[in-house]
Amino acid sequence: MNLEQRINAFVKLGEFLDQFSKESIVKKENIEHNDLFFDGFKHQIKLAEEHNGWFTKENMAFSINSWANALTKNNIDAWLSKYIIKEQTPPKVVAIIMAGNIPLVGFHDFLAVLITGHSVLIKQSSNDKFLLPFISKYLEYVAPNFKGKINFTDKKLEHFDAVIATGSDNTARYFEYYFKNKPAVIRNNRNSVAVLDGNESLEDLKQLSNDIFRYYGLGCRNVSKLFVPKGYNFDAFFESIYHWHPIVNKAKYANNYDYNKAVYLMSEFDMLENGFFMIKEDQSYASPIATLFYEYYDSKSELKDKLALKAQNIQCIVAKDFTDNEIAFGETQTPKLWDYADGIDTIQFLLSI
Repeated sequence: MNLEQRINAFVKLGEFLDQFSKESIVKKENIEHNDLFFDGFKHQIKLAEEHNGWFTKENMAFSINSWANALTKNNIDAWLSKYIIKEQTPPKVVAIIMAGNIPLVGFHDFLAVLITGHSVLIKQSSNDKFLLPFISKYLEYVAPNFKGKINFTDKKLEHFDAVIATGSDNTARYFEYYFKNKPAVIRNNRNSVAVLDGNESLEDLKQLSNDIFRYYGLGCRNVSKLFVPKGYNFDAFFESIYHWHPIVNKAKYANNYDYNKAVYLMSEFDMLENGFFMIKEDQSYASPIATLFYEYYDSKSELKDKLALKAQNIQCIVAKDFTDNEIAFGETQTPKLWDYADGIDTIQFLLSI
């Protein structure tokens, strides 16, 4: 199977996923193998929601929509245009150890391995184990040459040539030791930050709220910390995030909000809260669910230097006219195919093994 055939298979997958990219699922005409797979994928979505309380219909629809929008011929061609992708003879087996914090969080690695002509051996998180195996079966029907190139395991990884592993800081150290003799991409904990200067519009701040609350803040691209100038007034910020207040009706979120609020109150920490969300001055970058940390800065130049020293811990910087590599408000959870996690070019890695 050549590159063009692999691209076309993922384009067809994008068309299939587009049926499930809204809260109201609608079956469309002229989708290949739809009669065989449509109802089955609906069932997998239901199973994923029942298994993991963080995987709500809204969050799964958002994730699926992001991938449906990404998997177009134009997007994939633009992504791959800077690489020379030769047919892998023989293809390598690339193991992927996936996280499970948000739905389909490991899909980009899965896509990258297959699009470069390699075979993939997947060890999924128990938190996200329903959607990808079904998607893989759909791909095998659309492009039968994928059969035998996609395998899943819940046992010890064996018989592979390279690895892409995502985990916590602790597991990353284990991965680095365990896979020291294999070509590897090892990802650990990262957090995203936003830099405000007080000139943001209400719409900017409303878009920022999506970067904070989408997926309940569980993703590495979720903003977990604000940097604000001294004397910053948070009134406009609280006004702009209020449209997210129904989130507190979700039991898992509400339990975390109540628990963290109780901890802060008992510890007599200073914080601001609005009935569903808290902000707290703190130098840490990783904030608990239902909480956002903030820190004051004196000058943007000093802040740039500070963030540069923390670059290995930061996934995204959300800002407006602050730095060259910033992400616009509201766009952290809709990365392009060429927006690589941790800034590591996965395609280049896969072409080098």
